[in-house]
Amino acid sequence: MRGSRFARGGMDRFVSNFTLRLDAKGRVSIPASYRAVLARDGFEGLYCYPAMDQPAVDAGGNALLGEIEALTTAYPPYSDEREAFELALYGTSETLKIDGEGRVILSDALKDHAGITEAIAFVGLGHKFQIWEPGRFRAQLAEATGTVRALKKQLGSRVAARDAQKARE
Repeated sequence: MRGSRFARGGMDRFVSNFTLRLDAKGRVSIPASYRAVLARDGFEGLYCYPAMDQPAVDAGGNALLGEIEALTTAYPPYSDEREAFELALYGTSETLKIDGEGRVILSDALKDHAGITEAIAFVGLGHKFQIWEPGRFRAQLAEATGTVRALKKQLGSRVAARDAQKARE
């Protein structure tokens, strides 16, 4: 399993979701499994920016930065598209320090964007995770589940139609 994502005794993907409360000083503990992914990724701290299309914060380490780099470099240097992505993704980003106990303090700008006041939902999305206000996350999860159910039915119909076509050939 040399070179595998699982070779070092764990995954290098953010999975699952966790809801944790902010403490009296506004700190929140990053879930241990997420800290382990960040440590294997080699990123010092936590890279964050307001999600562009949802009231959430995108967060991660080098894998997330690599995705952003791949996205922006798909456009020519100095193009309007590239500069728009760079402005939106780099211009609003923050690198947060993780203290010795695995806690971070989100800036007011990040909390305001996500509507966070007392608790945080950490939501794994593979190469990154998102930080949500828990009620908003539950609503978004319900919507996403409905979307996935509809897509599953469409996919099942397509597979059935393809198999029927092959059977007739």
